[in-house]
Amino acid sequence: MKAKRIFTFFFSFLLMLTFGQKKQDSLEVEWKYEPNFLVGFDVLNVGVAAFSDRQLFQGFVSSKVKGNWYATADAGFEKNIYEKNGYDAAASGPFLKLGALYMLANDLDNPMNGFFIGGKAAGSFYNQEYKAVPIRGFGGSDFSQAFEKSSQSSYWMELNIGGRVQFFDSPFFIEATIQPKYLVFTTTQDDIKPMIVPGFGKSSAKFNLGFSWNIAYSF
Repeated sequence: MKAKRIFTFFFSFLLMLTFGQKKQDSLEVEWKYEPNFLVGFDVLNVGVAAFSDRQLFQGFVSSKVKGNWYATADAGFEKNIYEKNGYDAAASGPFLKLGALYMLANDLDNPMNGFFIGGKAAGSFYNQEYKAVPIRGFGGSDFSQAFEKSSQSSYWMELNIGGRVQFFDSPFFIEATIQPKYLVFTTTQDDIKPMIVPGFGKSSAKFNLGFSWNIAYSF
C-alpha cells in the first residue's frame, strides 16, 4: 500500500511538471513585442539655461518591452564653464545613455502612469579647454597654466528614480526624475581631473546628482 502511494505521488508530480512546462512554453510563444514609443524632451534644464552658464539640451525615447519593464535611451548636448578655485575651464559635447526602467507602482486604468526606478550606462565624448589651472610653484607661490583644447571621453552609471502622469486624456505625459550618478572612468589631459563632463555635470568628484522634468508624447 505504501509503495502504491509513493508511485501515485511520483507520477502525479511528473504530470504536474509536464503540463506546467507546456503552459509556460505556450505563454512564452504567445508573447510578442508590439511597437510602442514614448518620446520626451527635458524642459527644466532648457529653462534654467536662460539664467546660467550651463546650456543643456536632452531628450529620451522609451518603449515597453514586457510587463512593467521599459527599455530607454537618452541623448543630449551640454556646454558649460567652470570658474572656481583658480580654475577657468570650458567643455562641450554630446552624450548618450542606455538602460532600463521598471514601474514599481502604476495606475490600473493606465499602466504608463506611476512611479519607476531604473539604471543607465552613459558616456560622453567632448572637447575641453583649460584657460587656467592653478599650480603651486617654488617657495609656495601660486600661478596658473593654460592648456590647449583637447578631446576627452567619460563614462558613468546612474540611477533613475521618478514618476510619470498623463496630461488629461491627451497623448502627452509629464515625467520628473532624480538621477544619482557615479563616474566610472574618464580620460585626462596631463592628469588633470575634468571639472565638467557633458551629461554628468559640473563636479570634480565622482558623485553627482541630476534632475529632469520632461514633456513626453506617446505613439
